[in-house]
Amino acid sequence: MGKKKPSVPAEEHLLLPQHPSRPNVQTTPIADTHTHLISTFTSYRSKYKEGRHATIYDFVREVYKDHGVDAIVDVYCEAPVTKQWRELADSALSEEDRRLKWGGLEYWFVMGAHRQEAKEYNDAVESDILEAMAHPRCVGWGEIGLDYHYDNSPREKQQEVFIRQLQLAVRLNKPLTIHTREAEEDSERILKEHVPKDHRIHIHCYTDSPEWAARMLQHFPNLFIGITGVITYATNLNTSAVIRQMAAASQSPLRILLETDAPFMAPSNIYNTLKNVKGRLPLSHSAMIPWTAEFVANVANETAADGLRWDAEKVLRDGRENARRMYSV
Repeated sequence: MGKKKPSVPAEEHLLLPQHPSRPNVQTTPIADTHTHLISTFTSYRSKYKEGRHATIYDFVREVYKDHGVDAIVDVYCEAPVTKQWRELADSALSEEDRRLKWGGLEYWFVMGAHRQEAKEYNDAVESDILEAMAHPRCVGWGEIGLDYHYDNSPREKQQEVFIRQLQLAVRLNKPLTIHTREAEEDSERILKEHVPKDHRIHIHCYTDSPEWAARMLQHFPNLFIGITGVITYATNLNTSAVIRQMAAASQSPLRILLETDAPFMAPSNIYNTLKNVKGRLPLSHSAMIPWTAEFVANVANETAADGLRWDAEKVLRDGRENARRMYSV
């Protein structure tokens, strides 16, 4: 007999309780600086075929309701470019539409060609991305970068496409959303060669070495480290090491951005609150960010200088202010 598939918790468990250390959501609004809404909704409909939410808008309005999700940065990184981007972006142009369709949150997006899609990058893809850059809700170019863990595209091609997109983003003065994995030397060389020191850079879902983070933070004063729920995983030590490094240097606010990378990597400490849930939630979403913030605070306090303490609310405020600095959202 084959192994029994793990059961998926009931859909109602996606509707989270308030985080216990966040009594007032109005004073600690959430900015999720990296989420994949189409993938999240697709995952939701796959896991809950009879699910109550028929559209992305329904899902966002109901699942994020009363959690103080103030802004999200949606990420498109496919080649060819996903055509649905315009429908979602246009739906957030007016304040009335943002209230009726999005439940009042601010919808923004970035676009680029993912490192795994580098071999598919061509003039037509680039033209579509440049068209998106002109949209009023577009706040950056990305995610782009190098990934030597999977090597889904040849490394030389990854580098070529990375440089090409960096040059265009710099020319347009668009903030950069960067993915890098097991490619520290080449990523550092290319970024330092092609990006001005004062450019705004978001190293998304950081899992590389604390030494590399320190070098990049020192060289680029407007660079931020993206923290997802993966910081809570026992298999990942690097991200916590970066937070300890920042706290020990008395960096306040922390130079981090809070993100989900939804639908991936729900924070593992959420089950300290969801004690009655059997199994693991099949996707993450923006209302989970307070649990990531709680974990960051606990790690920062391990090395914090005298008189400097973090809690979930302070980390959320740091993340919200940094989102404004990074993406103007």
